Amino acid sequence: MSFQNNRKKVGLYGGTFDPIHTVHLIVAEQTRDILALDEIWFLPARIPPHKQAKQITADVHRVKMIAHAIAGHPSFRLDTIELEREPELPSYTYDTVHILKERHPDIDFYFIIGGDMAAYLPKWHRIDELISMVQFVALGRPGYVMANPYMQCVIKVEMPQLDVSSSMIRKKVALGQSIRYLVPEAVRMYIEEKRLYEA
Repeated sequence: MSFQNNRKKVGLYGGTFDPIHTVHLIVAEQTRDILALDEIWFLPARIPPHKQAKQITADVHRVKMIAHAIAGHPSFRLDTIELEREPELPSYTYDTVHILKERHPDIDFYFIIGGDMAAYLPKWHRIDELISMVQFVALGRPGYVMANPYMQCVIKVEMPQLDVSSSMIRKKVALGQSIRYLVPEAVRMYIEEKRLYEA
């Protein structure tokens, strides 16, 4: 007799999303489809450990832009767990995953990271415990080599090389250049309305 695994499969996609853009959405949708995940949860970070010295747009704006971007997708949702922390504490993936697993014991989580971040896995906070708590998914371009001892525990998903970044979008806005189609239209309108990223 065979038993079917009915546990929900959820991809966790963290980042500053400052702002969220079309490549974030393409990555999320492609990962959901390729790995047959039930949902993708977007987790905006308050203070990512590698960006503590940088100025990040207020949480309320980043959350609103994500909400606008994913509206209408039945398998995308927003989770503000990392914004619930004390303001002075950095957002460690270990802490996030630990809390989520306690809240949702019936879900199998897949943590989505870029191929560049995969190279730094040995330096992640409490990585040996973390690698046993969550399934890592590393995004790479065709031919991209990701090599470290932890990669044997990581699912590798190839992605098309799409060169769009949040920093590029912020720079374009500051220069008065168009960001149409680089971000969802609702996000573009929100940035314009709130005058975000203007010089």
